This record gives sequence, C-alpha cells and structure tokens, in this order.
Amino acid sequence: MQSPDDAQVAALIRRLLAQRRPEQSICPSEVARALSDDAAVWRNLMPQVRAVAAAAACAGVVRVTQQGRTVQLPDVRGPIRLMRGPHFD
Repeated sequence: MQSPDDAQVAALIRRLLAQRRPEQSICPSEVARALSDDAAVWRNLMPQVRAVAAAAACAGVVRVTQQGRTVQLPDVRGPIRLMRGPHFD
C-alpha cells in the first residue's frame, strides 16, 4: 500500500466528520483504520493523522478535544477526539 499524502488524510478527516452530526466526534484511529485494515500499517499512520489534525485545528477546520475540552496539538498526550471546527464548512 502506498502511503497517503497529507491532503488525502485531511480529506478523509473531513469526510468522516461530515458523516456525523455536528456535535459528534471521531477518533483519529478511525481515520487511520479507514486507510488500512492492517493493524501495523494503521498504527504507523497515527503520527501523520495527528499532524494533519493539528494543521486542520490551526485552520479552524477541526477542533481537537480530550475529555470534552478543547486542547492544542502537539501539547497533549493520550487519547484525543476530532470535532468540526468553526471553519469546517
């Protein structure tokens, strides 16, 4: 499998969020798993997914949350969720 570029990852994040209600979130691992069924591959994609999510958060396209609170990547460690940001549309 060819590695996805950042634009493909960003488009997938947007697509997955668009499939949810505006107040719902996705886990970054959902993005990685949508790119590959192979556990070793999708786990290796996680840093890229988080980096793309961080860039999207800076642009206001997504909001990164942890335990329901908005957080800034890469400052936070542990599980995060992605939600629609103010500039999602």
